[in-house]
Amino acid sequence: MPRQALIQSLISEGYLKTPSIIDAFEKTDRADFVPENQKKETYGNYPLPIGFGQTISQPLTVAFMLELLEPKAGEKILDIGTGSGWQAALLAYLVGPGGKVVTIERIPELKSFAEENFVRSGIAEKNIIEVELGDGAKGDSVNAPFDKIIAAAAAKKIPDAWKEQLRIGGRIVAPVKDSIIVLDKKGPNEFEEKRHFGFSFVPLIAGDKG
Repeated sequence: MPRQALIQSLISEGYLKTPSIIDAFEKTDRADFVPENQKKETYGNYPLPIGFGQTISQPLTVAFMLELLEPKAGEKILDIGTGSGWQAALLAYLVGPGGKVVTIERIPELKSFAEENFVRSGIAEKNIIEVELGDGAKGDSVNAPFDKIIAAAAAKKIPDAWKEQLRIGGRIVAPVKDSIIVLDKKGPNEFEEKRHFGFSFVPLIAGDKG
């Protein structure tokens, strides 16, 4: 499937709606984040293996989750599970030069792969993305609080660390088991939850790296 055909199908099927997110998909080429042996499958609407039991997520799922997240210019966003870096790059385009994306990956080889992809795609030179090696379940207390938090791997529940590191008025979009959870922080310990069923993700692996 050609690139523009993929984007048009996501629009026509209702997964891509917001002009800024459509623009991010058009300007942030998935081809820059796909392993060489998967290049022919770049614009297929399905996940692709990137090694170490991980995948670059299905475009439909990425579009759906970004629409739920509603990222805006100038925001600081925590991205859990860097993988190939495609989602972080999309987020960086959306938050722009005044924003920041902190992305956490627990597998050293994938962190390096993502960093190479950020250079290849040209997003690295904008200095919007900070890549960390670590346990995504613990979030990032140093850069907290965050306006938004998004995860690419399924947890058994939303980690308490993410809730604590989210500012009041902020939003978490993350897979929990076979659902996507949208969690809005209304007060210090007050959250409003919505659940979208019918998705499949690699599991979030918590624990010390190495």
